Amino acid sequence: MNSTQSGREDLANWLDAQPDSFYDSAFALRRLQEMGWTAESLATFKPALMEAGRVVAGELDACVKQNNLSENLPRLAGWDGIGRRAAPVQHHPTWHQAGRLIYGTGIMAAYAANPQPHRFIYSLFYLTCHVGEGGHNCPLACTAGAIRALTALGTPSQKERYLMPLLNPDFDENFTAAQFLTELQGGSDVGANATCATPHVDGTWRIDGEKWFCSNVDADVALITARVEGGPEGTRGLGLFLVPARRPDGSWNTYRVRRLKDKLGTRSMASGEIDFDGTYAEALGPVEQGFANMMKWVVNTSRLYNAVGCSAHIQRAFLVAQSYATWRKAFGQSIGSYPMVKEDLAFLKSDADGCIAGSWLLAGLQEVLESPDVDEDTESFLRVALNIHKVQTAKVAHEAINRAIQVLGGNGAIESFSVLPRVFRDNVVYENWEGTHNVLLLQVLKDCQKYRLHDGFFRFLEARLGAGLVGPVRSNFQGLLAQSWEIATLNLHPICGQMAALVQLAGLNEMKTDSASAMMHLIVRRYLAGSAPRDGAYLDLLNQCLGTANGEK
Repeated sequence: MNSTQSGREDLANWLDAQPDSFYDSAFALRRLQEMGWTAESLATFKPALMEAGRVVAGELDACVKQNNLSENLPRLAGWDGIGRRAAPVQHHPTWHQAGRLIYGTGIMAAYAANPQPHRFIYSLFYLTCHVGEGGHNCPLACTAGAIRALTALGTPSQKERYLMPLLNPDFDENFTAAQFLTELQGGSDVGANATCATPHVDGTWRIDGEKWFCSNVDADVALITARVEGGPEGTRGLGLFLVPARRPDGSWNTYRVRRLKDKLGTRSMASGEIDFDGTYAEALGPVEQGFANMMKWVVNTSRLYNAVGCSAHIQRAFLVAQSYATWRKAFGQSIGSYPMVKEDLAFLKSDADGCIAGSWLLAGLQEVLESPDVDEDTESFLRVALNIHKVQTAKVAHEAINRAIQVLGGNGAIESFSVLPRVFRDNVVYENWEGTHNVLLLQVLKDCQKYRLHDGFFRFLEARLGAGLVGPVRSNFQGLLAQSWEIATLNLHPICGQMAALVQLAGLNEMKTDSASAMMHLIVRRYLAGSAPRDGAYLDLLNQCLGTANGEK
């Protein structure tokens, strides 16, 4: 066998080494479930997770790859052959099949349970996000927000007409949801939004104006914010409204998709610009509480979905890079034997495990927060952690996927070679989904200055990690609060990055394994300890992290 044949055989072995199940390969997630669920819950949820892991690694992965080809992307439609109004977007058959597979896991149907099993739902989402956005994972987050908002705020009629179809796992019959919030002049400055809501005498509303970035633009139901006629300025004047694609009489609602966005990533999912012109809408909850309800039920839900999705992106990047480093040879040996590649893989592993552990922790606290006996420190911790964890997972995922691409070398940039370029592009969109990094961290600063939420945040962490680890970060943040506004904002990113690392450590600490202990040491070294020598002990730590990767214990 010549060298070319041998190299091609190594690559074939690498392809064959990809997991048959993304659930079986997700040791950290499975360990968190074993430690966090009762035996009864584990027995209830595990069969669905095992099946989802197999489907995602097989049929769904292949389906999404085909759907994301340029010739198969969504196209603006809107009218049939004889000029009648039709669905605004035309999708390739593989998009429909991907939807059947994803919704068929029961991920949205699980919200019908009371109490809602958030950790199970996010576990399913973690698995489906191994394929990237896949044309449906953003709509899943939007649908989840709509389900939670309708469950909490909807009238009996709204629940019957909209909630029940959103819970249906049959993609050929169910409803999916969207959230149309962004306006051209507004962006993160939501208080500048100008789309107007005018009441009718029968209790319904009309919407006039435009929305600038509308993902899942052909959704059956959209939640939007609009300025209530005669209301106050800023966010206090925004109501939360439900806009169906079809009015109650079955006719198409009067809004128009102006054009689809030509995006860097999440290209299989249609995003567009929308013009509202006398559009039928229904208020969801009291209109004077619209902004608060939108944040509580829609945006905060979506932010945790975002973090879980980014965690999955890192895990997929690790799986691709680790197996590639095992089979790819350079200068007569596997590239995974070289110390710099070991460091790349150990960083990928610690980021993958840390991000999903932090996400699992927050998902569990979301369940606690909805119980009647939640304590103030838990509320404070979750409010701060949700924002910094969303920022950290998105930033870390960007760096991690790029690191994995580097392990693959020139092959890493080739779309037909691996999933990494597509996941990298998708993750760029995730970084700005539900708020830029700057906006989320500014919210943390404002919340802590106004409500002193950092006190509960750090007390929560000290109870789990000890004052020795948490204390220096607490001091750094308290010092930041004493600075002028301008200087404090310039220090937000590094200090909130330290706080986010503590969230990951608190999640990993629950695993109680040698693997988690190694990852915790590496995360402390990378994000909290500053510069440290790269010596024999450091190489031993890298080997310890990677030594547990295939046989976790």
